Amino acid sequence: MQVGDKMPAFSAADEQGRVVTEKDLLGKKTVIYFYPKDSTPGCTAEACNIRDNYHAFLAQGYEVYGVSKDSQASHVRFKEKYALPFPLLSDPTTEMLQDFGAWGEKKNYGKVSMGTLRKTFIFNAEGILERIIEKVDTKNHSAQIL
Repeated sequence: MQVGDKMPAFSAADEQGRVVTEKDLLGKKTVIYFYPKDSTPGCTAEACNIRDNYHAFLAQGYEVYGVSKDSQASHVRFKEKYALPFPLLSDPTTEMLQDFGAWGEKKNYGKVSMGTLRKTFIFNAEGILERIIEKVDTKNHSAQIL
């Protein structure tokens, strides 16, 4: 995806089983952030940083969605444990991750594997991509976005 692109079509269930599509997000400024795994140190720091600054997102008119390939049950536990006020979408097939360009080759200790790329996409109310954050600072991510 590139700045100026329209939000890709998607359909993903949140932790409560409610299905969210790109059509549901039209008319709202939206932050969609992709993260590798619930309850891991970096992902927890990122989610909690957004939680702690959630009022600022709402004040600027943003809806926030976290997305990973974790199950809905995993999202329920993660959300409850850290009191996350925004929906977490489950993408076990990685279809949404791939369509957004948040799935790809990762190198970890010299080992190459496919996995979730930590990326954040910021869309305007018309569903047009305004910004991509590819170098996410998990502890200060809200400042990067806002």
